Amino acid sequence: MKQNTNLKVHTLADIEHLKIHGRTTGLLSPLTLFWTGSAVELNVKSSELWLEVEADYDVYEPWISILINSVPVSRQMLVAGRYWICVFRGMNDRVVKNVRIVKDVQAMSGDSGCSLQIHAVKMDGEFLPVADKPHKIEFIGDSITSGEGSIGAKAEEDWIPMWFSAINNYTSMTADALNAEYRVISQSGWGVLTSWDNNPYGNIPDCYEQVCGLLTGAKNEALGAFQAHSFESWQPDVVVVNLGTNDGGAFHSPEWKDEVTGESHKQRLNEDGTYHEDDIQAFVDAAEKFLMKLRKNNQHAHLVWAYGMLGIPMMPAIYRAVDAYSKKTGDKQVSVLQLPNMTDETIGARSHPGALAHEQAAKELTGYLKRILAGES
Repeated sequence: MKQNTNLKVHTLADIEHLKIHGRTTGLLSPLTLFWTGSAVELNVKSSELWLEVEADYDVYEPWISILINSVPVSRQMLVAGRYWICVFRGMNDRVVKNVRIVKDVQAMSGDSGCSLQIHAVKMDGEFLPVADKPHKIEFIGDSITSGEGSIGAKAEEDWIPMWFSAINNYTSMTADALNAEYRVISQSGWGVLTSWDNNPYGNIPDCYEQVCGLLTGAKNEALGAFQAHSFESWQPDVVVVNLGTNDGGAFHSPEWKDEVTGESHKQRLNEDGTYHEDDIQAFVDAAEKFLMKLRKNNQHAHLVWAYGMLGIPMMPAIYRAVDAYSKKTGDKQVSVLQLPNMTDETIGARSHPGALAHEQAAKELTGYLKRILAGES
């Protein structure tokens, strides 16, 4: 096939019909995609489409998935540099294609050099409007919500971006089933109170009100990651919180010592293996406080605490937190849903839920949210 001489470059700012998914700073020159599941979406009538990306990293490279008409057709690692990627070519230029380029990997708190930006597209046709969807859902979670292990063989044990997927993921599956736009706020190993290793700085609530506050470094500061997020710009109908797994794991992990202050942190077990009441109460208090923060910023959303894909040891504490919050505030738009536990048949890479486990969770969550959304309409 000869080179297409009809390709025309369009900066993102020049594209009238451009839909952006995920929290961003609002800047388009270039557009920085921070979170897993964040994406650009276009409806194009063309025979060929290219995307100009700029990727960087010190340790963990970005990955993307390309979906055409809602079906994944390509997945690739982005090496460092600024360059063009061919999304498709040789297609019927009279047929409209819905194209979504999705960031497949979570924001990497452990790599201040990791970034993914989109500068422009080039094509030989026209852009058409992308219809808004009737619902909006925000998902908040840890490695499960980041899709860690949802792609790759069960034998894989390396902690690398290759084994993360925003597509083989209950968030994407649930949103698709409900015809909803969605956003994801997630980080492997993090919790409500502490991370899996008792680090109190590894908690999602403290960074929730920033664009992508769990990142670090001057580069991410310059990209706007630490700016206050504009909640008015995107109000969800439902906020799904899938946190608690790593808080539970902290009870079984060694203490974490702060090298700056010298202080140690540890979620303790009693001699009989039960959770120390003071420490479980600290989790309950943190969860209740987080619900307060969620309600402040998402005033009309139903808050759903969905938990259980890797066991339910923290479920009683989650119920305590939700009950305490509801009684204290009178807020009835909050509930708890137990998700199906991973099994030997549904396990994925890195001993995490695989695609089948995500499908099962999405099925349960979809049915539950469908009733909630129907009640709001």
